Amino acid sequence: MFGKKLKERFVFNAPVTLVFSIVCVIAFLLDGITDGKSTISLFSVYRAPLSHPLTWLRCFFHIFGHVDWAHLSGNIMYLLILGPMLEEKYGTLNIIAVIAAAAFFTGVINMVFFPQVMLFGASGVVFAFILLSSITSSGDGRIPVTFLLVALFYLGGQIYDGLFVTDHISQLAHIIGGIVGTGMGFLLNRKKSTANL
Repeated sequence: MFGKKLKERFVFNAPVTLVFSIVCVIAFLLDGITDGKSTISLFSVYRAPLSHPLTWLRCFFHIFGHVDWAHLSGNIMYLLILGPMLEEKYGTLNIIAVIAAAAFFTGVINMVFFPQVMLFGASGVVFAFILLSSITSSGDGRIPVTFLLVALFYLGGQIYDGLFVTDHISQLAHIIGGIVGTGMGFLLNRKKSTANL
């Protein structure tokens, strides 16, 4: 009786967000167990022969790898805050599309323009979610002021950091993720408003 009531209290409310977070934790644990080999093989992206099947897999899987616990927990916190709201509004398939697009574009652009850089982490997806969440009311063709402010502060800050700050954070992944989130947000909201007509 108690177990049944407990089960009814907990809801698997955002399957994509929860599974994504769990896979990130598993990838992080595998990194520790394999002394980084799993991250190099699967959970990071870098220039490699296009004929190698893992090259294309890494274009998507690099979003699961993280350098340390702070990197992982910071990204997962944002995902867990934003993901459920976005899944509820746009649906699981659309959120999978946003994640896949952010992963693919950041991966391919990194391979093309930064061949010596190994990129990994969910930051691009986080920025896609941040910008996507700020566009939630743009279905009627109007642009929310909150979106403009988020874009100004987040993307503007990333561009500034990319030009003037030397660190090991990929501002390019953040910028690309933000662009993907923005584009997908306007596209999804336009589809939704067209469907309501």
